[in-house]
Amino acid sequence: MKKPHDKTTRMTQALRDGGVRVTRQREALLKVLTEAADHPDAAELHRRAKGIDDTVSLATVYRTLTVLEREGVVHRHSFESGGARFEVADPVHHDHIVDLDTGQITEFRNDKIEELQRLIAAEMGYEIVHHRLELYCRKLG
Repeated sequence: MKKPHDKTTRMTQALRDGGVRVTRQREALLKVLTEAADHPDAAELHRRAKGIDDTVSLATVYRTLTVLEREGVVHRHSFESGGARFEVADPVHHDHIVDLDTGQITEFRNDKIEELQRLIAAEMGYEIVHHRLELYCRKLG
């Protein structure tokens, strides 16, 4: 797994590649993104970034997320439990479990599931280019 510094470097370069200046406000947002252990929405990212730099605007958060998503370094998720949520793109594919009662999102990776998906696609004459698996669950007991 990449270190946060590496993620920050990738996102900073993505902003430059996207033609966007790397301002103090955007640096605050990048810090929040790299430190997020959850999958926050734009409003929560804004709240956290304002804790670092109170001049960060919600418009800056949205514009920055749009560029980062377009450049492929941030993923937008639209889980059934709510609006768009964001995470820094991880070079290692993973899937998500969404707890229907708490809204908690848990990342997981399972080689058996990945292989089964490849086999199913191949049997049908396809090669997987991209996929997402989201399991919507409730805790047992």
